[in-house]
Amino acid sequence: MLTKNIAYACLTEKCIQGSGSENLVTWINPDLSESVYSYEFFESESNIAANVLKKIGVQPDDVVSIFLPRSTDIVNFFFGILKLEAISCLLFSTLGIEGLLDRLNANRSRVIITKKNSLKKIQSIISQLEMLEFVLVIDIEDHVDEKILSYPLLTSTCDPDFLFPYWVDLKKPAFLQFTSGSTGKPKAAVHLHSSLNEMLTSYYEVLQVTKKDVFWCTADPAWITGVVYGIIVPFISQTRQIQFNGVFNPDKWLTILQNNKVNVWFTAPTALRMLMQEDEVKIRKNFPTTLRSIFSVGEPLNPEIFFWGKRVFSLEIHDTWFQTETGAIMIANRPGMKILPGSMGKPRENIEAVICNDQMEILPPNVQGNLCIKKGWKSMFFDYFYNHIAYKEKFKSGLYKTGDLAYKDTEGYFWFVSRSDDVINTSGHLVGPFEVESALLEIDEIIDIAVVGVPDSLLYQKIIAFVVLADGVAWSNQLELKARIHVSNRVSTIAIPSEFRIIENIPKNQSGKILRRVLKALYEGKNPGDISTMEV
Repeated sequence: MLTKNIAYACLTEKCIQGSGSENLVTWINPDLSESVYSYEFFESESNIAANVLKKIGVQPDDVVSIFLPRSTDIVNFFFGILKLEAISCLLFSTLGIEGLLDRLNANRSRVIITKKNSLKKIQSIISQLEMLEFVLVIDIEDHVDEKILSYPLLTSTCDPDFLFPYWVDLKKPAFLQFTSGSTGKPKAAVHLHSSLNEMLTSYYEVLQVTKKDVFWCTADPAWITGVVYGIIVPFISQTRQIQFNGVFNPDKWLTILQNNKVNVWFTAPTALRMLMQEDEVKIRKNFPTTLRSIFSVGEPLNPEIFFWGKRVFSLEIHDTWFQTETGAIMIANRPGMKILPGSMGKPRENIEAVICNDQMEILPPNVQGNLCIKKGWKSMFFDYFYNHIAYKEKFKSGLYKTGDLAYKDTEGYFWFVSRSDDVINTSGHLVGPFEVESALLEIDEIIDIAVVGVPDSLLYQKIIAFVVLADGVAWSNQLELKARIHVSNRVSTIAIPSEFRIIENIPKNQSGKILRRVLKALYEGKNPGDISTMEV
């Protein structure tokens, strides 16, 4: 059986249908200058990319890694690779040497595409990359040697047209996406061209974006959210979208939302928490009247953020849940549905989610267990690249084990507890970090929080709270007592942290997930390992 090549469905088909000149992406630079790009631009540039890659010998099913900062180049190379029926792998431009080495060896890249300012990193490890044949550098004029090549020099003889199969096998790999590494070494999840319809269905069902809307997904394309909801789905749905090259800045983000009349905004709780520190009067004054919906992704949405958003924006913030492996949103709060603050929401139509014990027996409502998804949804990852044993371990009794702990209430809403390997077993009681963090975030003096469990000879694990204080606030015995009493009142006496550590920033990866293993290592005085995906 065959399915559409993602590059054909997102670009070529649109040009064939007469939409080539349609303005598609407004690209905004850190200084807020803007450029607007059409289907024809991406079609032509991705054709050139495909021709260059073919010229240097890239074949179907070869892996090509993209190691670039956010730019139109990422989009062009992503689609160009898919036109060749090769496999794309987007990597964070902020990866350190160790993280880059791990990923390039794990995905067996034949080619990596980068810029001059990242070349030293690659050169320092190139002798350890046995599969790597070429480094394409997009901003040098001449080849460095037979392995490090100038992309502009190669494009000088390339045609802006490229013929490729519009239909591919149903099991044809399209791209690899590395897991977050929040609790261990990242694995490369394989996603197929046939995932496209499920991605699009989730877009319409949950985010409810129309062709008249302006959409802004703030996620980096090296995360599953960024590649699916920042590249693939807006292109195939002909949605006008915003892309921003800069880092988070509240004034700039509010200006972008207002000046570009954004209607649907998909962002992370981390960004919303940072906005919470701004003056509410300023936010209201600069907030766009065009904005209809706000969605969050990447980490659980604390009730405190939900209530703040409703007060300041007069809008409900809709939390969504999915993973690198699921390929599309699985569980969500969506417009028109009653929201229970703190809940993940309900599964999408035709997505069957259940709570199971360790024997994979389905548990009754309000009983905590393993969050599982019935196998077979269309955007489900096909494998872990060259790690099939780990892939098989994720499935049992026809269910995908997400690695998250949650419970389902009597109304069918799902409630996140924690990652299964983040759960704290203290004195024989299981405590989820999220509920403790949510309680502590309700204290005005605390602006960010992360809770971890560390080994203890008496309790098995003790609870440690890493706290970021608001400006001008000093930690004191009185504030600690206030925090302990609040956790006792809101969660339980068992959940009271044994210790509070004051730090300047909570280490998180670039999708906003807390890197608890880094905090545990910090507490225990150990090496935290790869921190190249840490948010900066």
